[in-house]
Amino acid sequence: MENIFTDEYFMKKALQEAETAFEKGEIPVGAIIVINNKVIARSHNLTEMLNDVTAHAEMQTITAAANYLGGKYLIGCTLYVTLEPCQMCAGALFWSQISKIVFGAKDDNRGFQTLGTQLHPKTEVIQGIMANEASEIMKRFFAQKRK
Repeated sequence: MENIFTDEYFMKKALQEAETAFEKGEIPVGAIIVINNKVIARSHNLTEMLNDVTAHAEMQTITAAANYLGGKYLIGCTLYVTLEPCQMCAGALFWSQISKIVFGAKDDNRGFQTLGTQLHPKTEVIQGIMANEASEIMKRFFAQKRK
């Protein structure tokens, strides 16, 4: 039997969170955290609603996953996020010791790779999963904002 729990499967769930952010007028970034093929945390940007610059999708899911697991380390977990994490989120991901990060669209201006932010040495990174879909929702959001 084919494994349905692919990176694309979980990225679609993160994209659903990004759509929710879009509908709320938030920058449409969505994130989920998975362990053993089970989603244990999901969120999207909440910076406008919470009036908090740290309320990025990744930060919300890190907190929710740590609460679910009952500890601060996310060893064995995978973060699926629609946009490359910024350096703030990458720093939090470093401290969480998350095992894997899978992101969609690259952020050439504010992404952790462009800014040279380090992740935990054991963290695996996969980029470009459903990048076109992730990029499209961002473009749609900012086109609507400019109207």
